[in-house]
Amino acid sequence: MQTSSDRHEYPSHWEADVVLRDGGTARVRPITVDDAERLVSFYEQVSDESKYYRFFAPYPRLSAKDVHRFTHHDFVDRVGLAATIGGEFIATVRYDRIGTGGLPASAPADEAEVAFLVQDAHQGRGVASALLEHIAAVARERDIRRFAAEVLPANTKMIKVFTDAGYRQKRHFEDGVVRLEFDLEPTDRSLAVQRAREQRAEARSVQRLLAPGSVAVIGAGRTAGGVGRSVLANLREAGFTGRLYAVNKSLQEKELDGVPAHRSVGDIGEHVDLAVVAVPAPYVPEVVAECGEHGVQGLVVVSAGYAESGPGGRERQRELVRQARTYGMRIIGPNSFGIINTSPGVRLNASLAPEMPRPGRIGLFAQSGAIGIALLSRLHRRGAGVTGVTGVSTFVSTGNRADVSGNDVLQYWYDDPDTDVALMYLESIGNPRKFTRLARRTAAAKPLVVVQGARHAAAPQGHAVRATRLPHATVSALLRQAGVIRVDTITELVDAGLLLARQPLPPGPRVAILGNSESLGLLTFDACLAEGLRPLPPLDLTTAASAEDFHRALARALADERCDAVVVTAIPAVGETSVGDAALAEALRSASASAPAKPVLVAHVELGGLAEALSAAASTAPQAGATAAAPPGAHSAPVGRQDPRAPSTGAGAPDETRLIPAYPAAERAVRALAEAVRYAQWRREATEPGKVPEYEDIDEKGAAEQIDVLLSRGTGLTLGAEDTCALLGRYGVDVRRALPAPTPGEAAAAARTLGYPVALKTTAPHLRHRADLGGVRLDLADEEQLRRAYTELTELFGSPEELRPVVQGMAPRGVDTVVRAVIDPAAGAVLSFGLAGAASELLGDTAHRLIPVTDRDASSLVRSIRTAPLLFGWRGSAPVDTAALEEVMLRVSRLVDDHPEVVGVSLEPVVVAPHGLSVLGATVRLARAPLRDDLGPRTLPVV
Repeated sequence: MQTSSDRHEYPSHWEADVVLRDGGTARVRPITVDDAERLVSFYEQVSDESKYYRFFAPYPRLSAKDVHRFTHHDFVDRVGLAATIGGEFIATVRYDRIGTGGLPASAPADEAEVAFLVQDAHQGRGVASALLEHIAAVARERDIRRFAAEVLPANTKMIKVFTDAGYRQKRHFEDGVVRLEFDLEPTDRSLAVQRAREQRAEARSVQRLLAPGSVAVIGAGRTAGGVGRSVLANLREAGFTGRLYAVNKSLQEKELDGVPAHRSVGDIGEHVDLAVVAVPAPYVPEVVAECGEHGVQGLVVVSAGYAESGPGGRERQRELVRQARTYGMRIIGPNSFGIINTSPGVRLNASLAPEMPRPGRIGLFAQSGAIGIALLSRLHRRGAGVTGVTGVSTFVSTGNRADVSGNDVLQYWYDDPDTDVALMYLESIGNPRKFTRLARRTAAAKPLVVVQGARHAAAPQGHAVRATRLPHATVSALLRQAGVIRVDTITELVDAGLLLARQPLPPGPRVAILGNSESLGLLTFDACLAEGLRPLPPLDLTTAASAEDFHRALARALADERCDAVVVTAIPAVGETSVGDAALAEALRSASASAPAKPVLVAHVELGGLAEALSAAASTAPQAGATAAAPPGAHSAPVGRQDPRAPSTGAGAPDETRLIPAYPAAERAVRALAEAVRYAQWRREATEPGKVPEYEDIDEKGAAEQIDVLLSRGTGLTLGAEDTCALLGRYGVDVRRALPAPTPGEAAAAARTLGYPVALKTTAPHLRHRADLGGVRLDLADEEQLRRAYTELTELFGSPEELRPVVQGMAPRGVDTVVRAVIDPAAGAVLSFGLAGAASELLGDTAHRLIPVTDRDASSLVRSIRTAPLLFGWRGSAPVDTAALEEVMLRVSRLVDDHPEVVGVSLEPVVVAPHGLSVLGATVRLARAPLRDDLGPRTLPVV
């Protein structure tokens, strides 16, 4: 329990676990009066040189006055943070608010002096850079806008920490000291630096788990068949290249299956990088403590009995993560199926998979062990693992995902040279905002295919996830916007993965279809149309077609400029004159090699040996010991290969082999191809992502001041009409004036003020925006019509007090639309668009984009709903002013992005006319901005 120091309560939200440059972890927390002994012990382990750099003079020990000063803070004007491992300090940072002349000050002074001290043994691990991010965030929270630091010229490491941070800064040299001053407002460069450091650190933390130099299996028993013994056997049989140990406190033997055996990690006498923990949950804390005390870098916990078992297990899981992070270790699991790395230099099978997958270019991630087994099995059976060409690079099963998550693995895969395609099975997304950001960056370099389980139910018990108000369809749309290839089943996951792993990205949606079955060709044609592709008329080669006929037809199709991809349909050989499987496979391979920039797929009826022939073509026979069976599914035959990360322009001839995937159904082949086409289109558009426009008439400062005044009245506010119009007006969004009409006379007076013709409408919650219920009267030309309409509404729906009628000037006729923005606690800020009315709501015809929205995003948003033709002149109607609509969206996006206190905006309806538009109704909700968000300093998820 931390004790607060002076004026303010202990700020527990400043506590955070961070990943350091080398992949280890540390805990950052405020320094308190309880830390006096830790501080003294820490200082004694710092070299004389580091002390000199900190105090500009020899300073061998801290006085009692120093200790008091460095441990007593008010958490406002004086703040100290420490990075700890094992509960002990490894680095400290503090700031002191200063005023004119550098003297101590209080608010409103907005400058502070900052100083660091890092233990020599931990220098070079990125500790100071992480502490700078956190102390800067704390300072901004306390209204400090600028840091100053004085550094000796010889202290080049600390100067580099400041200069590399990316903040705008000034540098002076006076009296033998370098004085640095820098603003704390995040810049594009500082955020880029922070993201790059985050990626390197988290990727390294996963790399340490997947490529250890030594592994200890803790819980490997004497008898075969147990979990620990199975993992040990799998590691040994896979040929792990590092040192392997068996650990069990009841072991008397010196060896277990030829593996050195010990009773504890401490008895090993050598450094252990990775421990696989396979002991019952009650004994895991003892194992974790022993591993931490002996320098183990990471844990794979296959033990069950944690959050998946209920509240007691959930608390046990939290304590497991807290304990591991105390020692700087990362955890995969608990309840994990294990991890695999097929690299020849590692050959790690620290999992319950009895066979090592064949090496390849596909990375697999599964939260579920059962789904992990299914994915490995399908890839093995369907050609990738059998040929050893499109097998697996790495496999991670995180189980309950208590620490290492899909986000961490994405960071690793992003620049992993052995992974070309990433396949992920997710049952929950702990931090969708970060996942979307990482997915967008990864998808720009290599395909990312995701299937999400538990779409229509709560996340599994073992998973800690942020609550979201967004439906699954919205989350899926946001993932697609980030370049993620979203599929619905693990069959589709593998289908898409096999195509993307060894075929080039299609340059467009035009598909040639050829084969020896007219019926299969027509099915393929229909499937292409259903998927939004543009198929050419199928070419029927007849059942008498020879291998040479297939070769000529495929070569001709690939050479046709009207074709972007080819689907070959084939039925099995019948009779002596029909083409043989091996001959057909070779014909397809040689023909496709002549045009390496266009993908080729095969849809076949698997009654013969075509799939085996395709897998065996070009001398890619299975490796020794490979399973020979090949049940129905997608298989592959090698031809020339193009790097899937290369632009899909068709330029250049590849030297390596690629595989022709074969599918047992035309629909599966076409669905995989359609996903590749959409992904290729996203990749092309991602090279020109658009920009967030600047509008000179936006009053950002005035809006901020208005928001501060409004929030001073309380939190969770829904603004009144006047405040709503004023705030939106500061961002150039004009809401058409509406005047209250509690009586017929006041309605007539309002109409005279606004000028006829007018509309009379109710604003009661159950009738608002429901013109279909009759609560609106339009085009009222004079007072007589207005009074008559008023009487009709009150007779039909109730008293004026219930209806809350208003009068509004008529807007030009057009298409009624809805623009909304909301801050979702999980996904972040989201902009939504659709047509107004019950039909659109019923059909869910709404499109979404993440904020901030670019001009390209706004244009695609307008066009992505199914009812978009109504905006562009459907059936002879006049096209409306979509440019004005896009501008309104961009302005709303700017408002929400500039002011995180704006948690909800709804413009309904927005009537878009042929020239201009009218916003007839608007609501805005405000709330206090969260203290930390995805733009804050690097942290691991809170357990």
